[in-house]
Amino acid sequence: MAGVSRQKQKLLRMEALFRQKTDEEHPLTGNQLIDILAAEGIKAERKTIYDDIATLCDSGLNIETTKRGHSNAYYLGERLFQDEELFVLADAVASSKFLTIKKSNELIRKLQTLTSEFKAGELRRSIYVDSRTKTFNESIYYNINTIQSGIFCDRQISFRYFEFNLEKKKQLRHGGEVYTVSPFQLIWENDNYYLACFCHKHGKICRYRVDRMTMVELTDLKRKELAEPEEKELRSQKSLYSMYGGKEELLRIRFDNSLINVVIDRFGEKIICHPDGENSFYINTEVQLAPTFWGWLFQFGSKAKILSPNYAADIAKEKLSEILRVYSE
Repeated sequence: MAGVSRQKQKLLRMEALFRQKTDEEHPLTGNQLIDILAAEGIKAERKTIYDDIATLCDSGLNIETTKRGHSNAYYLGERLFQDEELFVLADAVASSKFLTIKKSNELIRKLQTLTSEFKAGELRRSIYVDSRTKTFNESIYYNINTIQSGIFCDRQISFRYFEFNLEKKKQLRHGGEVYTVSPFQLIWENDNYYLACFCHKHGKICRYRVDRMTMVELTDLKRKELAEPEEKELRSQKSLYSMYGGKEELLRIRFDNSLINVVIDRFGEKIICHPDGENSFYINTEVQLAPTFWGWLFQFGSKAKILSPNYAADIAKEKLSEILRVYSE
């Protein structure tokens, strides 16, 4: 009976062989297929092999025929993902900070099953991730699932929030206080996941880093219905530059011409750039005067300057003076 059972698996094993052991550079002949199947205890003959290949093609498998010497050889010609797409996915997984090293390696191993064993080896170029900054919160995977359930089921979630102390040990904020929030959006930004939500303790829209959340649970409480101002605030939380608050202001900023790509990356291709002499241009844009904005602007040194309004330029001067005082002590 075991032999009969194995025989019934022939088509399934042939499909697996085409997926795992063939590509355009590594086709298999009919005789090779017969030998591989025989080693697994599955009997096959030349005529039935060709019939089986035709059956697999009829079922939707794209099996291409080529020549190896005087014999026909066969390989899987089209897959769910192209090799270039798998390389992009593998690199994204490997470099993602919110995934632990262990989880990154697990996901890349799964991606390797989507191509031949020969091409899978090339994906291993992305597996070495130990030198990159990675999260240590293994539960983040399950936290995301719970948060999504809260969003789709219109329910509140609860969690505790931690930060690191000077000994680099996790320390629960506010002595382990339980946060209860109405979740609305998961935001992927700067290699981290953020939850935009209504925090019932603070009575306002807040953002929390998902990898800093622990003991995330779904509650039976219905999410809060947001008022129009809260909806507007939620939309603003999509940007990291808005998450720390600050007054929103229309600024005129001058940039060196060498920063054109940086400006487009930050403000989008629709931003209007006005020439300002031979070596610079200026833009008019609304920003929130928050710490993240100042950090972004000051990184360009003398190549970026706020032109107006004057009070915003004065704030910039004061912040730079504070930094200068620190280094003057």
